[in-house]
Order: sequence, then structure tokens, then C-alpha cells
Amino acid sequence: MTTEKSKGLMILGPSLGVVGFILLFFSVDFGKSLADNWVNKQGGAGSSIYLIVIKGYTNNFLAAGSIFLGAGLATILISYYKMLNFK
Repeated sequence: MTTEKSKGLMILGPSLGVVGFILLFFSVDFGKSLADNWVNKQGGAGSSIYLIVIKGYTNNFLAAGSIFLGAGLATILISYYKMLNFK
């Protein structure tokens, strides 16, 4: 791996980490917004169904955020290790 590629990974890793961090900590807001849109498209829904939809969307954002954060941290660690081998 060349230094140019490892520098690209050093940019990609924190970017993925920041996206994952945002998805994790704002998952409730994102989930509620999508659930509101879903209810508007349906023309209304009961409160129990609405809560289930919010929980489903929130869990989707939690899973995606965890994956992005984990991939970002792994990319940072791997690229840092490779940078140490070049020096």
C-alpha cells in the first residue's frame, strides 16, 4: 500500500466515523421524522402502530450508525498501522 492510498484511508476513516456518530446520536430524531412521513402517507395510524414504526426506523439508524462508526474506526486503525510501517 502506498502512502497516497493510506492518506486517502486516513480521510475516509474519520468521515465514516463522523457519519456513524451522527446516525447513532440523532437516530431518534431521524426515526421520528420518517415515522411522521409514513403516517402522513398512510392517512393516519393508531398510536401503538406509530410507536412501532418509530422504533423500527430508530433501530435502522442505530444499526447503520454502528456499522459506519465501526468501519470508520477500523479504517483509522488499519491505516495508522500501515503508516507506522512506512516510517
